[in-house]
Amino acid sequence: MADILTLKSVAAQVRRDIIRMVHGVQSGHPGGSLGCADFITALYFEIMQVNPENFKINESDEDLFFLSNGHISPVWYSVLAHRGYFPVSELATFRKLNTRLQGHPTPAEHLPGIRMASGSLGQGLSVACGAALAKKMINDTHLVYSLHGDGELQEGQIWEAAMFAAAKGIDNLISTVDFNGKQIDGPTEKVLSLGNLHAKWESFGWIVLEMNGNDMQNVVDTLNLAKSNTGKGKPVVIIMKTEMGMGVDFMMGTHKWHGNAPNNEQCEKALAQLPVTLGDY
Repeated sequence: MADILTLKSVAAQVRRDIIRMVHGVQSGHPGGSLGCADFITALYFEIMQVNPENFKINESDEDLFFLSNGHISPVWYSVLAHRGYFPVSELATFRKLNTRLQGHPTPAEHLPGIRMASGSLGQGLSVACGAALAKKMINDTHLVYSLHGDGELQEGQIWEAAMFAAAKGIDNLISTVDFNGKQIDGPTEKVLSLGNLHAKWESFGWIVLEMNGNDMQNVVDTLNLAKSNTGKGKPVVIIMKTEMGMGVDFMMGTHKWHGNAPNNEQCEKALAQLPVTLGDY
């Protein structure tokens, strides 16, 4: 298990990787990726039981993670690489022709760590429900995790799956909503208000927790609390408040970096704010 300083160090390097990957091909989604760096780092380096050295797409003897908002693939790819699923040097191939690191993750490329194609928003919770039910059927006590964007909650399929999970008592599932308040077209409140998310999820029959997704200690503590609430007859959801573009001052506080790549000058400015901790690829 990693200590908080180590986790922060990994997350710092992940943020550098995100900027360099997106800048390198002038394509991708840096904003949400930067905001979720602490969360996904904590999942893979502290919380989940995984086996990166022997990845199997249908593995039953480990925890599973599904990234529903697949456009933030840069943060996931970086964490997977540093966790040992594939060489860190492969991050340099992000979004390039014939790469395994597609803009939206897909198992068709046989990239270790990827179990579903994501990018068509709204589908990940349904897949996570199916995986969690499958674990129950074979008496596998490992957990299933999923991550969703707040704008993604405007998709009706999310709420169908939420209703299904509660009705079927899928209590080995921990889903997290990245509640940064921004989506591609602007603030979620202006595009389509989500209302009181805590009350909504509770009314759907879920155990609801909240956390600061950019405070590593709070992330670890809340995820452990979520684990302690599994097995109680209800699925668990965490409303995770983050800052889009976290770590890069000119990317924070705006939706404009949801899917835009920095130019050379902006890349240099961003990297100057992000320390090298594990070494650049």
